[in-house]
Amino acid sequence: MKKISIIAIGAILTSGAAFAGFQPNNPTQMGGGFVGGTENIVTVKQVKEMRDDVPVIVQGNIIQRMGGEKYLFEDKTGSITVEIDNEDWRGQTVSPEDTVKLYGEVDAGLFKTEIDVDYVEKM
Repeated sequence: MKKISIIAIGAILTSGAAFAGFQPNNPTQMGGGFVGGTENIVTVKQVKEMRDDVPVIVQGNIIQRMGGEKYLFEDKTGSITVEIDNEDWRGQTVSPEDTVKLYGEVDAGLFKTEIDVDYVEKM
């Protein structure tokens, strides 16, 4: 009887500790909802001046596939290469005539800057 009580207490303490530390940093991971403020859409020109790994939202057109998961994106200030993984399209079909918002991060390299896209939103 003593062993069963010790095992039960250990299981309760272990499971409680496991769930106590789970607090998502991103509110959208908990199911979505309002997180405040308006979106700060930046231009291609601004992206090219940003440092690596800065989160960005750009709006414009994907005008060309460059091979693999690389595409040419364009807004009124210029063009930039973007990398869009298959799952980031979220089942959407996009043509050069479609306006899109791309949510991602700046990928600033030694010789050129790109955007690593997290997801595409067709407007």
